[in-house]
This record gives sequence, structure tokens and C-alpha cells, in this order.
Amino acid sequence: MNKSAMILPAIALIVAGILSSVFIVDERERVLVLQFGQVKAVKEEPGLGFKVPLIQEVVRYDDRILGLLTQPLEVTPLDDRRLVVDAFARWRIVDLVDFRESVGTEGVRAAQVRIERILNAAIREVLGAVPSQRVLSEDRTSLMNLIRDQARRQALSLGVEVVDVRLTRTDLPEQNLAATFARMRAEREREAADEIARGNEAAQRVRASADRTVVELTSQARKESEVIRGEADAQRNAIYAEAFGRDPEFFAFTRSLTSYERALKGGNSSIVMQPDSQFFDYLRSDQAPAGN
Repeated sequence: MNKSAMILPAIALIVAGILSSVFIVDERERVLVLQFGQVKAVKEEPGLGFKVPLIQEVVRYDDRILGLLTQPLEVTPLDDRRLVVDAFARWRIVDLVDFRESVGTEGVRAAQVRIERILNAAIREVLGAVPSQRVLSEDRTSLMNLIRDQARRQALSLGVEVVDVRLTRTDLPEQNLAATFARMRAEREREAADEIARGNEAAQRVRASADRTVVELTSQARKESEVIRGEADAQRNAIYAEAFGRDPEFFAFTRSLTSYERALKGGNSSIVMQPDSQFFDYLRSDQAPAGN
């Protein structure tokens, strides 16, 4: 009975020791086996691993690509126009031993702080060598690649690889936005005034051309109408002359009727004439005097 009581705890201790010496490595991670803070083994393949219980410990690190969003950073490009820039970086651990020696026990959090410092230095150096117009343009791929390459070289000492860097924002500082907007508004207003002036000038040219065309068309129409009227009057006079030449008495009669019509119109005018005047010859008789 006493032997059974001693064997069971011993078996339990042995089983606990065996279980504590076994660990599992997930496919999304890599593992360091440490003994008193020193690296004793690196386990990079997924599966089972073994360590010495109570003496060795297992530290796990993410083997996936991690993201890092930097804080807004103020930079001064080549034309001394300050900009606020922030970036997004992707990185991964490539050397567990160097990573452990560089960041210590704080792991990923300490690595992100140091990577952000490296990125900020690379951003200042690359963007400080180009004008702000290039930074603000849509095609910034070459600048981001330069920042990535420079940060990658410096981050290798940490045991990490900077996979990619993207500039997420490139804006003017708040204190410069009002002045920039005012300058942009003034430029747009000046361009609008120039366009209005050019439009008014073009309108004046069109209006002057239209007025000149109206005058020319009116003059031409008046000229043509005078010519037609003159030709019509000449034709009318020719017809009258031919008709009156055939019957002089009829000519005298019509001329007298026309004179009566014009002289005897109603109104305040009055005519004083002798009763035997030739003007009334056709009123006194229905025949014209002989010889008229």
C-alpha cells in the first residue's frame, strides 16, 4: 500500500515533466528556446519541440507580415515648404537571434518603436531632397521605394525586414492651410478675371463685327431699294408719258383732278381765286376747254 502511494506521485511527476518538456510550434509563428536568458535553440518549422523543464523557456514570435502606422511627421522638402507626412509600413522578423538581442524581452512593441524611428529618418532624408510639388503629386512610387530601401538596410541590424512602405498622407500644416487656401483663391480669382476680360474682349469683337455687318447689309439693302425704286419710277414715268402722249386731254384731266384733290382737302387752309380762273375749268363743264 505504501509502495503504491509512492509510485503514483512519481508517475505523475514523470508525466508532468514529460509534458512540460514538450511544446508545439504553430505554422504562423517561430520559437526561441532560452536557458537563463541565452538562446539555446531556434525552432522555425511547425510541429513538436522539446526543452529542459524548469531550466529552459519558450518565447514565441509571429512569423507573419506585421503592420506599422507611423505618427504624423513634419518634414521640410527642398523648397522649404513644410509638409505633414505619415506612412504605413509592413515588416516581418527574419532573424530570431538578432531580433531577440536587439529588442530584448519587449519583443514586437519595442521593435515597432525602433522601426518607426528608422522610417522617420528615412522619410526626412528622402523627402528633404525633392521639391514639395513632387511629394504632393499622385506619382510618389519612386519616393516610397527609396524610403523602403533605406529603411530596409537599417532595419536588418534588428533582425527584421521592411517589406513595403506607403505614404498615407502628405498635407500642409494647419497653420499654413489658411494662407495656402487664400493664395489659391487669389490665383483662381485672377484667372477668373483674366477669363472674364478675354470673354468681354471677344464679345466686343463679335458685337462690333455684327454691327458692321448690320450697317453693311442695311446700306446695301438701301442702295438696292433706291435702285429698284428709281427703276420703278422711271418705268412708271415712261408708262405715264406714253399714256399721256396718246391723249393729251386725258393727261390734263387727270392732272386737274390731282390738283383738286390736293387743294380741296379739309382743314383750316383757304384758297382765294377768281371764279373764271382756269383752275376751275373742269368744275364748270364736263369737257376740257379747247386747246388744253
